[in-house]
Amino acid sequence: MRSAPFGLVNTADGAFAMAARAAQITHGHPTGYYAAGALAAIVVHLVAGDSLEGAVLRTLRLLRRHPGHEETSAALTEAVDLAEQGAPTAEKVESLGEGWIAEQALAIGVYCALVAPSVRDAPPVPERPGGHPQLLSVNHSGDSDSTGSVCGNLLGVRYGDLGLPHAWLERVEGRAQIAALADDLAAEGVRR
Repeated sequence: MRSAPFGLVNTADGAFAMAARAAQITHGHPTGYYAAGALAAIVVHLVAGDSLEGAVLRTLRLLRRHPGHEETSAALTEAVDLAEQGAPTAEKVESLGEGWIAEQALAIGVYCALVAPSVRDAPPVPERPGGHPQLLSVNHSGDSDSTGSVCGNLLGVRYGDLGLPHAWLERVEGRAQIAALADDLAAEGVRR
């Protein structure tokens, strides 16, 4: 959840290393901290203009260079494969796990972001299962704040706040301050 900003100020290798190191504070197993590093690396590739699928595939190549990557790589691969299997469903989300462990949270967030061909074309509509892709990432019985954070970070890099329904944005307390902080962080990342 806290790893995405590393992807704004570094190379993929550097962002991966910094995020993985930061995650070691709370995640002692390589799968946990490699999932954090993978999210940061995906963000680097998205900022550089890659598609989300391309960013994930490039990150999988980076992961393979690290001993003990297998569980994180398998979870990301499963998310990509599942996204290619038609319309998104809650059952597909649940097949990736509950998100209580890092690689599952990453896989669920990535899957939900992948199945959003364009957030701008997917407003929350009650009659459409899942509605907005961000809703798909949080409407399950697992660690929905983590999976929603991963999905939201990825969609945010792709679309900014323009990808969110205006009604949602209006309800965010401190939105102007948050937007200014985000703009400053993004500008700092561009300078590096």
